Amino acid sequence: MQNLLTKKVAVITGCNRGIGKSILIKFAEQGAEIFACSRKEDKKFSDFCLELSKKSKTKIHNIFFDLNKAEEMRVALSKIKEISEKVDILVNNAGTIQTSLFQMTKIEDMRKIFEINFFATFLFSQYIVKLMIKNKSQSSIINISSSAAIEANQGRSAYAASKSALTTLSKVMSKELSNFNIRVNIIAPGLTNTDMMLKSTSEKYLSETINRISQKRVAEPEEIANSVLFLASDLSSYINGQIIQVDGGLHE
Repeated sequence: MQNLLTKKVAVITGCNRGIGKSILIKFAEQGAEIFACSRKEDKKFSDFCLELSKKSKTKIHNIFFDLNKAEEMRVALSKIKEISEKVDILVNNAGTIQTSLFQMTKIEDMRKIFEINFFATFLFSQYIVKLMIKNKSQSSIINISSSAAIEANQGRSAYAASKSALTTLSKVMSKELSNFNIRVNIIAPGLTNTDMMLKSTSEKYLSETINRISQKRVAEPEEIANSVLFLASDLSSYINGQIIQVDGGLHE
């Protein structure tokens, strides 16, 4: 059976750890040529990508840039265009989190969260879409939102608002870009076993939330990656503008 992403070219942001790294592994295993984007050059991560590339018999190109710096982003795009004439898949996974009560959230912190989770993703997508339009073949954009955008979790006003904005943007994109054969969908993970979760989630909140999850556990990054793989592949060719909650059955 042919791999799901054979002959596909994918760009993944924030893929040096957590969910992004699991997406990178999953895509490589399924035959995609990958531009693995992360913020800082890291020999350990570059070596990991080299080994994964050899094991999966596919190409992985390390691209380093800071999403806060538009000029670095443009340089990264130039590198991508030098290597490949097309992009079939974009996964906007890079993101950051800030936790504080609404009354204690500084406007500067709100702006920082939006800069990464929304504005940088907005701009980067505009650049990549130009390459996708040239493809004239079916392309897929997957934006990683969060269950926080739906649940409106206490203490996460900045994070939840930024992810909610990304979700709405994705729906608009899905309508506007469908004429170019580009699908746009949203994955909204629940609590996932990553460094980000462990650093930003108290034991009390974690325990309370697990009790509200039907499966009584948090997700593993690979489980989120499986859903992203589905949306990236042609198996989801008639799915567009949808929010897929991968949260184990989170409920009130």
